[in-house]
Amino acid sequence: MNSSANARGMLGAASAMFLVGTLTGVSATIQDYPVFGGQALRYALAALVLLAAARLHDRRAPRGRTAARSRRAGRTPVRDVLLLVALAATGLAGFNVFVVMATRHTSPSTVGTVIATVPVVLALLGPLLERRRPAPLTVAAALVVTAGAALANGLGGGSLTGLLLSMGALAGEIGFSLLAVPLLPRLGPIRVSAYAAALAVPMLIIAGLIADGRGFVRLPTAGEAAALLYLSAIVTTVAFFLWYDALGRLGADRAGLFAGVIPVSAAIITVVLGLGRPGPAELAGVGLVALGVVTGLAPRRRIRVALAAP
Repeated sequence: MNSSANARGMLGAASAMFLVGTLTGVSATIQDYPVFGGQALRYALAALVLLAAARLHDRRAPRGRTAARSRRAGRTPVRDVLLLVALAATGLAGFNVFVVMATRHTSPSTVGTVIATVPVVLALLGPLLERRRPAPLTVAAALVVTAGAALANGLGGGSLTGLLLSMGALAGEIGFSLLAVPLLPRLGPIRVSAYAAALAVPMLIIAGLIADGRGFVRLPTAGEAAALLYLSAIVTTVAFFLWYDALGRLGADRAGLFAGVIPVSAAIITVVLGLGRPGPAELAGVGLVALGVVTGLAPRRRIRVALAAP
């Protein structure tokens, strides 16, 4: 991997996770809106934008490459369809369902702390799925990032039910990344994001009908509409593309380190929206996250060069 692609991947991963971290604060401003209906609206709008972006991208690409991409997209194998359905069910719809249910039984900090372990899981499982050994330095850095993210989240506490539901949310977060890895070389980050978002919509509608009946969706207020538009256009459309682009460039293990950026941006958006101020623990956690990311990324390139030298 050349240095420019590597740098683009790191910038994209950091930006994506920063945007995802703003989700908690913005979601707090629409807590009175039906959860599943709001998520369905969010993903429906994002899917429309991403599908339009995919079409525009194909038109601007060289004719030969566009034709090849169209042929590949036009005969999507059953395996890819199943992966996309699993991705939408776990990483999008399932993740949101588990987060909502978990917060009814435990504190948001507990949910955040459990999800904060995702860098360690990706550092271990990502390489294994690619049939290579996990890099010890990346695993160590992931542990530091996870510790910092947990500290920034307040370490949490709550019931066993809440913990188990939080583990379900963690599984969804893992599926969001690992299930996309085999799809990206064939479909590209835009189409993977678009198809997953589109498939999540009917799943969320069904969940909304079961949970809230016909009241699963209503006309939002001006403030709710603005928040839903932000979640759709920025947290979903932009962040999804940046994250999947970074996965293809860095791999799941190294990109996963940037999941530790989520509590950092969550703390920032909390202050911006006037919902609170970070304390010493949160600031210390931010420092650990930064240390872990730097350790897991920068030194590794120097080690590879040294090993390759005669």
